[in-house]
Amino acid sequence: MAAVTLERTPPLVVHLIYRLDIGGLETLLVDTINRMPAGRYRHAIVCLTDYTDFAARIERADVALFALHKGPGLAPEVHLKLFKLLRRLRPAILHTYNLGTIEYQAVALLAGVPVRIHAEHGRDASDPQGLNRKHNLLRRLLAHVIDRYVPVSADLARWLDTTVRLPRRKVDTIINGVDTDRFHAGAPLDPAAASWRANGAFVIGAVGRLQDVKNHAGLIDAFVRLRARVPDQQLRLVLVGDGPLRAQLEAQAAASGAGADIVFAGAHANVAALLGGFSLFALPSIAEGTPVTLLEAMASELPVVASAVGGIPEVVTHGVNGTLVPAGDPEALAQALAAYVRDPQRAAAHGRSARARIEQHYSMAAMLAAYLGLYDRLCKSKTTLRQAITPCAE
Repeated sequence: MAAVTLERTPPLVVHLIYRLDIGGLETLLVDTINRMPAGRYRHAIVCLTDYTDFAARIERADVALFALHKGPGLAPEVHLKLFKLLRRLRPAILHTYNLGTIEYQAVALLAGVPVRIHAEHGRDASDPQGLNRKHNLLRRLLAHVIDRYVPVSADLARWLDTTVRLPRRKVDTIINGVDTDRFHAGAPLDPAAASWRANGAFVIGAVGRLQDVKNHAGLIDAFVRLRARVPDQQLRLVLVGDGPLRAQLEAQAAASGAGADIVFAGAHANVAALLGGFSLFALPSIAEGTPVTLLEAMASELPVVASAVGGIPEVVTHGVNGTLVPAGDPEALAQALAAYVRDPQRAAAHGRSARARIEQHYSMAAMLAAYLGLYDRLCKSKTTLRQAITPCAE
């Protein structure tokens, strides 16, 4: 009699995020799903609020997408919606992201989800040091529910240890990675990006949602100061992204007298096609984890001027592949930018070093291997999962 081979369905991972739209965390999530071996895990994305056409970047046809349409406030009905959805989907893992989703780990426990993971990708502008007592108490209380917390930088790991005071056995650091095949100095250039460098302009670029934590207002202030420092150089500031502060920032740019040289490029799904139009990448954030846009810019051989906050100093080596400045100091930011404008050879050398840094320490392959290893270990450690669900790794 011929042997019969039974095909097993890969376990399902449900990723719970606040909203699926253009952003660093969202880009990382989609890239991770696209690159994971299809035979190891299936994936579904659940959005507490909604999703945009950014979802079209999901390349796998088997990825289910759901929106719970949460409104402002506590919205207890969303807990019930998620409970019913999890009971229907029967995932092996619930993977939540950042503070806005952590409370729903308790729903996953009640719904019988065997493995529960929570990732910390950064902190809010309203609490850049992560000192909010109520929020940290919530993180500690949920440690009884969550199998593993995943910070994306050593800085966030230290914070979870010393400030939040989570058990160390509950924390696994997984550093963000970037697709170095897609992001490189020779990537095809968008026509708009090519126009930014017209007439030999030195282009300072920033990529990120236009919100308080990214401190675009401080960058515009620094750009105005920079123009006064190097009046003979054609300069341009390009802000790629959209968000709640766009109208306010546009008004600031217009009032500054430098509005003609400040470009609001809007949200763009193909950032790789824009980075080649930059001469330098600026990231003046108030708080960060390990910013995906920073990794992408460095992989594209751009020198970096960034705030010395969060996980940024772990990526940017001051004076080697970029310059670190104090957060919220537009004068220091302008001075650092001017140094690169005045010395193109230094800018080029730091750009090459930036690329080397990413290739050596922030590969997409290493990040994927780390997540697969975490999923496998936690699945195997759950006896109920082994009894009821296909083993996570064969």
